[in-house]
Amino acid sequence: MMSRMAMDERVAAERRARMVARQLEARGITDARVLAAMREIPRHRFVSDEWADAAYEDRALPIGRGQTISQPYVVALMLEALALRPGDRALEVGAGSGYATALLARLAREVVAIERDPELARAARARLAELGFANVEVHAADGTLGWPERAPFDAILVSAGGPRVPPALEAQLAPDGRLVIPVGARSGQSLLRLVRSPSGELAREDLGEVAFVPLVGAAGFER
Repeated sequence: MMSRMAMDERVAAERRARMVARQLEARGITDARVLAAMREIPRHRFVSDEWADAAYEDRALPIGRGQTISQPYVVALMLEALALRPGDRALEVGAGSGYATALLARLAREVVAIERDPELARAARARLAELGFANVEVHAADGTLGWPERAPFDAILVSAGGPRVPPALEAQLAPDGRLVIPVGARSGQSLLRLVRSPSGELAREDLGEVAFVPLVGAAGFER
């Protein structure tokens, strides 16, 4: 078994290229910036050695502590829905191992990432620093409360499924901001995109059915 550190960079790049072509472009992902970021970011560095060989398959993988790294297609779908711009400030709720955080950092000006599990937050912070991401801060906190001291955010990505959209996240969304979140039951959710108009109204769009780990916190599910 090839470890995540030992995987040859040429081999990893070839696997990422196949992942993008077969799993993303073939299924309708068209955002050129999202596709380029997913060709670049080494997903195998965000899983354990046990799962490194499976890193570029289109499936969720365990990252410990009862959490997962989402399948590449779903990550790409959510990022495309965010319509990220280079000057955006982004908030991520549920950073996990930091994979989507790294992608956000390639697509936005700055990223505030929240992970409720302190152990995962420490590991993600160290991994992102090791990979050279300087425009990211990772906090161990209740993500359903957002991060008000850095609000408003142009884009908010929630990588866990909650029973409703947390009011704090709605409040921290900037005019013209986009919020993508899975909402529903613990066993399955609808992926929603909320867009705030310049006058403050929120428009909602259902992007389809998904299955994420539960969003735990004051405005989420109980632990």
